[in-house]
Amino acid sequence: MARIVGGIGSSHTPTIGFALDANKQTDPVWAPIFAGFEPVQRWLQEKRPDVLFFIYNDHVTSFFFDHYSHFALGVGEEYAVADEGGGPRNLPPVKGHPALARHIATALTADEFDLAYFQAKPLDHGCFSPLSMLWPHDGRWPGAIVPLQVGVLEFPIPTARRCFRLGGSLRRAIESYPEDLKVAIVATGGLAHQVHGERAGFNNTPWDMEFLDLLERQPERLSELTIAQYAERGGLEGAEVIMWLIMRGALSARVKKLHSAYYLPSMTPIVTVIYEDDSPVAATETDAEFRERIARELAGVERLPGSYPFTLERSVKAYRLNHFLHRLIEPQYRRRFLADPEPMFEEAGLTAQERDLVRRRDWRGLIHYGVIFFLLEKLAAVLGITNLHVYAAMRGETLEDFQKTRNAQVLYSVAGQGPQLKQ
Repeated sequence: MARIVGGIGSSHTPTIGFALDANKQTDPVWAPIFAGFEPVQRWLQEKRPDVLFFIYNDHVTSFFFDHYSHFALGVGEEYAVADEGGGPRNLPPVKGHPALARHIATALTADEFDLAYFQAKPLDHGCFSPLSMLWPHDGRWPGAIVPLQVGVLEFPIPTARRCFRLGGSLRRAIESYPEDLKVAIVATGGLAHQVHGERAGFNNTPWDMEFLDLLERQPERLSELTIAQYAERGGLEGAEVIMWLIMRGALSARVKKLHSAYYLPSMTPIVTVIYEDDSPVAATETDAEFRERIARELAGVERLPGSYPFTLERSVKAYRLNHFLHRLIEPQYRRRFLADPEPMFEEAGLTAQERDLVRRRDWRGLIHYGVIFFLLEKLAAVLGITNLHVYAAMRGETLEDFQKTRNAQVLYSVAGQGPQLKQ
């Protein structure tokens, strides 16, 4: 079974990544940053976690306000470094752990936490600034991550209490995962700072010390504070420290603090802490009971003939092909597709099997492979094929035979302005 080896708290200011990339280890102004991370590096080397569950917030890099979620769980196979305006940092992509992510998603959803899911999005300094200090990365990283992006920039944001409760559910999810994995919970952000408006440059070291003490000893009290109270004490951007309550909620009621460091060189305190469990956590269900409960919503769906729920597993497997077909909503892209799709297959990195499925318009095969139907109807619209032709093909019937099962024999598609529909 998977187990949690401890929790890490770390600021995620881009200052950290800058100091590392600029080789500032011996500069007296920057050296305390490195000193604060060294005990965490040693702890990670000792514990050797297979996975870091990495709690962070994006800084309007990969997540924009056209679709902004409270909790977005990374379910993909790999995460690259984001370009935040001056080119990405020279770091290798880090592997994800899709299977653990799927299990966590199932468990948190069963506990009624509403999640968004993402993959193939690069991660910005909220993740890679501290990660590059925590783990060695000469060519590759020593493990995988499951990132959780918390939407703390567009109000209303999650409450502190909701974050703390999510941590409790997260613990149960991880500990019920059947594979033998070691997982460390990493929370990032903070501490007290504000970077916008006339209050830019606000800091509050006494509050930071109180926050760290309460986080260790009385985290429930922190869960009772409103976002306005966090902003008053720690700056509006500093309210992102509610993410640390997810990490703390995933640990036992009493924890052992192994390390704490605090340094305020400029705009944002650079803080690191390590906690390990120091009291038992009583389980109200056996692992088998828990796994049965979280799987209840889809239990038996596999017995439905000719039905293929678009699960996270299918989504990750067929992401490349689904993404290719989704781009057909772009006028220039579909014009290129109709003219000559072969170079586009190469650009998209489609496998030989994926290319063959598209070339042959194998509607049933595409569904079996993992393409969601609503992208098939877009492909059909581009080709001038009606939805009814696709329905019939998926059933292995001629259009005429399929139409006999309908109350009205009509043809339609989602094409608004496009080629004439084939009759």
